[in-house]
Amino acid sequence: MSATREEFERLRIRVGVITDVEDFPEARVPAYKFTIDFGAEIGRKRSSAQLTHYAGQDLLGRQVVCVLGFEPKRIAGFPSEVLVLGAYSAEHGVVLLQPDRDVEPGSAIG
Repeated sequence: MSATREEFERLRIRVGVITDVEDFPEARVPAYKFTIDFGAEIGRKRSSAQLTHYAGQDLLGRQVVCVLGFEPKRIAGFPSEVLVLGAYSAEHGVVLLQPDRDVEPGSAIG
């Protein structure tokens, strides 16, 4: 199955900064709740991710790559508004994607 360039371009993939990390004990699988800042144009969004192999305090201030524009997904009653992207590694689990240099929150990926 192949996708077209137009399909990729319709995705809103942006860089955000994690500003708050909370444990999420209500989730079926261990997870965190995040607040992610995408800058003045987009604002702050919430997300849940199964990234508990990272220490919560190590995620604060970290830039992450996210997909915006999906309908919120309810996870144990929590509305996850954005999808945080990572690469799956058999050795390390999900490894977060991030720019190799800091960019402005809300920067588009293209």
